[in-house]
Amino acid sequence: MSSHPITPQDTTQNTTHSPAGTPATRAEVTALRARPSASVLIIGAGINGIATFRDLALQGVDVVLVERDDFVSGASSASSHMIHGGIRYLENGEFRLVKESVTERNALIRIAPHYVKPLETTVPIYSTFSGILSAPMRFLTHRQGKPTERGAALIKTGLTIYDAFSRDGGSVPRHRFHGRKRSLAELPALDPAVKYTATYYDASMHDPERLALDVLFDGLAAGPHARAVNHLGAVGFGADGVRVRDGLTGEEFSIAADVVVNTSGPWTDLTNADLGRSTTFMGGTKGSHIVLDHPELLAATGGREIFFEHEDGRIVLIYPLKGRVMVGTTDLEHDMREPVVCTDAEVDYFFELIAHVFPGIAVDRSQIVYRFSGVRPLPRHDDTQPGFVSRDYRIERADVAARPGTTLLSLVGGKWTTFRALAEHLSDEVLQLLGRERTRSTEGLAIGGGAGYPTTDDARLVWLVGHDDEVGRARAEMLLERYGTRAEAYLDEVDGETERTLEHHVDYTRGEITWLVRNERVVHLTDLVLRRTSIAFTGTLTAPLLGELADLAGDELGWDTERRAAEIDATRTLLAERHGVVLEQLAAVA
Repeated sequence: MSSHPITPQDTTQNTTHSPAGTPATRAEVTALRARPSASVLIIGAGINGIATFRDLALQGVDVVLVERDDFVSGASSASSHMIHGGIRYLENGEFRLVKESVTERNALIRIAPHYVKPLETTVPIYSTFSGILSAPMRFLTHRQGKPTERGAALIKTGLTIYDAFSRDGGSVPRHRFHGRKRSLAELPALDPAVKYTATYYDASMHDPERLALDVLFDGLAAGPHARAVNHLGAVGFGADGVRVRDGLTGEEFSIAADVVVNTSGPWTDLTNADLGRSTTFMGGTKGSHIVLDHPELLAATGGREIFFEHEDGRIVLIYPLKGRVMVGTTDLEHDMREPVVCTDAEVDYFFELIAHVFPGIAVDRSQIVYRFSGVRPLPRHDDTQPGFVSRDYRIERADVAARPGTTLLSLVGGKWTTFRALAEHLSDEVLQLLGRERTRSTEGLAIGGGAGYPTTDDARLVWLVGHDDEVGRARAEMLLERYGTRAEAYLDEVDGETERTLEHHVDYTRGEITWLVRNERVVHLTDLVLRRTSIAFTGTLTAPLLGELADLAGDELGWDTERRAAEIDATRTLLAERHGVVLEQLAAVA
């Protein structure tokens, strides 16, 4: 861990040990210490904290964002990679949330088309009328009771209502129903006992961490009044403001602000405790996923997400992604003071689910290339079943005794799909406290590499032709998919230079990795492996590649041999303990 004493919050996040040989304080930390004040301090750089930072930055507010670990390293990095309207929320009676969710989903397809795309989703159905009697009781009581499978009639009714919310001028197609014969013709590997399939559209988010980083850099681009620092944790609250600790050096200082916003997700109560305020707002549940390198299963999905409710009431997804298949998710109670890991029991559960849907396809543990787990930032729910806890959000306001005149806002709840609308709502409350008016809305505003992104075949061809003389057509297309139009910044930097492919990974170049480290606030090797790239997620990380990445990052950041070795060891340990990825030990660091 970092050089300061470990708190409960530290034990649950992907925090990397601060290695020996740490260089002098980072430039962004030095700048923040030189002016340790702001109108607003946001604690927690998950997607909701980052989006609120962007929104306030665009209003010209003097705002600082701090994060104890890396940007988007907690709950936001453990999502199911979906932007969805939440068809299940209809059964909870959360019509406002469904309406907001599908509106934001359709908007994100337009403003972040490089990362958010329509996703064809198929539900296998085994009965006609099951669930019709129990559904009204779930709607009225929000208590699940004995799980009951949803039949075709109930699903058809839900999808018809969902379409009414979702259409938005045709952003996504309407749902369709098929009987057994047509269903098996389209998806031959499905369980032959299936009676129907229902197919509708939500949206995929193939790189959640990169989308969040685009939101962050949009905020930073607003001007010097917007500052953000990762690996800088809030550890206390005094008369001088919020005390923060640098995760690299252990040095502490205070940041004064008129409004402090706690957006630390499932850690909200723990963060408030660090700030001297006891709260019991949160009651998050753990969701785990596995990623499989399994060509047969990948082909069986037909490019669709397979989505259904298991007989135990949990939502299940089998999702083709980046040439792999992601399977999830669980919905289990979790103590935030304990590590969040995908257990062997959860893996067994996932294998049972795959066998339920695709009984002819064998799966074993050797095909798992990555596993991950996170905690949903749900509100405290007492005896309500986890699946029926509201996914909506609210904002709690309190005065701070340690610093009269400062207001603490705590965000309770929230999800990926609604991050833009949530941030606008939260920012409006902050602006009201500051006595300021909103000057612009983020509605319809393109995000990062979504600005100018070519969404038609002709426009895409024009973009590719315009850049293929620099790096070649195939490479230009790869960069466009990876970064959207932000790829142009990288292409400008390497203009006229010959790219050199990594020795141990053909899809990345040395210049690209160096560009990421230089421009995207990489502090630790884990930041690069887990969030700036998809290398770990796709199972393409090897020990030699880890050493190669450490050398490139080290050359850019000034790491000595001892620091490089420590970064490699810390990354190997984290990958093994949290993600089930075991790499052999390198004999030596080059």
